[in-house]
Amino acid sequence: MILPACRQNQNQMPGYTLTTPNQIISNDSVPDVYTARSEFQKVIVTRFKYQTDILEGLRETVERENIKNAVILSGIGSVYSYHVHSVDNATFPSKNVFMKKDDPMDLLSVNGYVFNGRVHAHISLSNEEYATGGHLEPGTRVFTFCIITLGILDNDLQIERFDDGTLR
Repeated sequence: MILPACRQNQNQMPGYTLTTPNQIISNDSVPDVYTARSEFQKVIVTRFKYQTDILEGLRETVERENIKNAVILSGIGSVYSYHVHSVDNATFPSKNVFMKKDDPMDLLSVNGYVFNGRVHAHISLSNEEYATGGHLEPGTRVFTFCIITLGILDNDLQIERFDDGTLR
């Protein structure tokens, strides 16, 4: 079932309040696709200096700028250490593998969302030997600089569960 674009509250979005237990792969009460429509209210560009923890910097930006919902549009820079996680299996419950390393890397991209004030960011990194990436964790620290651009969405947009793995 595909829902039309909406700015609905949770009670108007079928299955949106459901939680699917790990032993159930998919819940037929949850539509295959949810959509939510918003225009950018503004765009914020934030810069982090040497040694700044990128995740903490993003959280501070969200708090300082009073951001409820946003799209992380772009991010570049470099790091001297990183900490990410990624999915490590293909069955429920999902399991994560964490990678933490002190290694200088170019920050190729940062993307993700702010859901109801909560940062959910992913990063891509590379150096001359390898490329890696995943879900941004605390401990990813800026080397030369980091610039991240956020597109601010409507505060009343109901997207806080869009990254919820139990909404399936």
